[in-house]
Amino acid sequence: MQFGSVPTVGVDALSAEAFLLDVREDDEWEAGHAEGALHIPMSEFVARYGELTEKAPEGDKVYVLCRVGGRSAQVAQYLVQQGIDAVNVAGGMQAWEAAGRPVSDGKGGTGTVI
Repeated sequence: MQFGSVPTVGVDALSAEAFLLDVREDDEWEAGHAEGALHIPMSEFVARYGELTEKAPEGDKVYVLCRVGGRSAQVAQYLVQQGIDAVNVAGGMQAWEAAGRPVSDGKGGTGTVI
């Protein structure tokens, strides 16, 4: 599936080992996120790009998430232009939560998607 010119997959295509990049803002992240995801808000992404290149597994896909898929599509497109194998996750964290995937508040509790 494509979102414009950006490769896009649904939440059901993600394995437990998938490398997730969450580009939502801090308040959204704190309310609830996928455990183990790397968090770099879209508003800070270019300045913090090095954090991604340090943490992303060499040669692996980077699955980009936001709340519904718009911001993540933009970041995924940017990453593809940088030569990174990036994929937008359709429906974002709302689809993640709807699919019954765990949402963490980062404090040991259940989070929520805002």
